[in-house]
Amino acid sequence: MGLTISIAIIIITCLVSITSFNNERRIDDLSMWPYLVREKNQYYRFITSGFVHADFMHLGFNMFTLYFFGGFIEEMFLVIFKGKGYYLLFYVLALVLSDIPTYIKHRNNYGYRTIGASGAVSAVVFAAILFQPWAQIYVFFIPMPAILYGIIYLGYTIYMSRRGGPGGINHDAHLWGAVFGILFPLIFEPRIGLFFLQQLMHGYK
Repeated sequence: MGLTISIAIIIITCLVSITSFNNERRIDDLSMWPYLVREKNQYYRFITSGFVHADFMHLGFNMFTLYFFGGFIEEMFLVIFKGKGYYLLFYVLALVLSDIPTYIKHRNNYGYRTIGASGAVSAVVFAAILFQPWAQIYVFFIPMPAILYGIIYLGYTIYMSRRGGPGGINHDAHLWGAVFGILFPLIFEPRIGLFFLQQLMHGYK
């Protein structure tokens, strides 16, 4: 089968993140720091911030999720778009675009920084929901249809994004990553939307 793009991303992310856990200078160099993006044109931060994480729990949750959903989306994109480059483009664009609202909101705030691949991972998860809305997933060991999880997730993320959640969690990235995960496949192949509706009407088994 060979090394998939998803596995390669997971390996690179784990290597960069683990070697950065106790290295504040490296985290500062790679994090999404909107103020420095504006002041010093450090646009690379839109991508590099997705390869560093706060700790093993943060890293593990994102990479565990990417492992289970990324391979499926990579395979679906290969079948539909007939090329491996679409999945890599999808992931990189998800990293960038999910952080644009964060940049706009915090570009004048010197003290604000954020890290993690959550925006891109949210995009992967919601692309999977688009293809299989009735697939059963487990959320904290509780089984539920993927479409139900997506609705709950979006509602919670929108609420927390407006409210300003505790703990430094970037809910804006989660929200816009999810939106991008839905829009990207539809832009390149609108018929996926019809397939999604057919899946919904078919009902939950």
